[in-house]
Amino acid sequence: MSPPAVAAVPRPEPFVRVEDLRVTFVSRDATVRAVNGISFDLERGKVLCVIGESGSGKSVMMRSLLRLHPKGRTVIEGGMRVGEHDIASIGDRTMTKLRGSLVSMVFQEPMTALDPLYTVGEQIAETVRRHEKVSREAAWARALELLELVRVPSPERRLKAYPHELSGGLRQRIVIAMALSCRPSLLLADEPTTALDASVQIQILVLLRRIQREMGMAMIFVTHDLGVAAQIADEVAVMYAGRIIEYGDARDVLVAPKHPYTRAMLASTAKDQGRDHPLEAIAGSPPDLRALPDGCSFAPRCAHAGPDCTRAVPAPVTDLRRHMARCVRTRLKAGLLTFDPGVAGDPAVREGIDLAARSSPAHCASA
Repeated sequence: MSPPAVAAVPRPEPFVRVEDLRVTFVSRDATVRAVNGISFDLERGKVLCVIGESGSGKSVMMRSLLRLHPKGRTVIEGGMRVGEHDIASIGDRTMTKLRGSLVSMVFQEPMTALDPLYTVGEQIAETVRRHEKVSREAAWARALELLELVRVPSPERRLKAYPHELSGGLRQRIVIAMALSCRPSLLLADEPTTALDASVQIQILVLLRRIQREMGMAMIFVTHDLGVAAQIADEVAVMYAGRIIEYGDARDVLVAPKHPYTRAMLASTAKDQGRDHPLEAIAGSPPDLRALPDGCSFAPRCAHAGPDCTRAVPAPVTDLRRHMARCVRTRLKAGLLTFDPGVAGDPAVREGIDLAARSSPAHCASA
């Protein structure tokens, strides 16, 4: 008996829309295709978590939404819209005004995001005055409110502290307060918990999620930690070699993944595995973005790769729940995505997989 058909899920008008975004860095020595045609929508009040290995293009995509790449060496193609603003085509002066007020960013390393020569209060107040044209007293009052919002203990005293006098967790809260200082509609968070210990990481995640809900912001959260994605995301995008290869509701992607890369990442985590069970590892390394392989970029590392994987870049397959995967092994059945492991029969592809396995850290450690 065939499963019942699934009705399409209605969706409100997106607040953020990215269409076929491509980012290329050009120099005399090489051309690096860091982002290769990604598209997604995000509603106001939702959290999109972007996951993937280092070098997959996550941070490049985020900085493109703020137009922070050097103009002389960067070629950006495609559409980027936030609210009523066309980020891809507006002038530099307008973009400067929108940074912080429309779109704001929490950077990965708080120590480099803060100026060591100025107190915390001076830096937050300057951000407020730059965008809202208020008095110095009003800006300091706003800075105090922000420290209270992100739950910094003794906020009056912390306003007069320099960054080096604060712990990593407090510095990260200060960076979040600065990002929220002008009440942005879209918050970009680029691995904001990477350098923190586990207990502080949980506090920052809870804090970000609470503030995001209270302010009704859209948020794009970049991480390589699947556990973080499970805690904070409404939707998940999996990036590999500058492309989104799986996208959908967080539960669909993290509980029932349909791309071999997502499945391999989940299999490499320690969750629900016994102490004596060896962790699975993804063989090899991500491809060189200066010379991407033909077809699917993950094929040389994929245990399910076959002849059809290297002929062309797989087209996205999307089901009625808007769960998308770019893999020739994905199928639509009764309106939902399924995964067919298939048979890996291409000797050239298998040779690439074996070579990647022999060069992987896990293989070298056991040799």
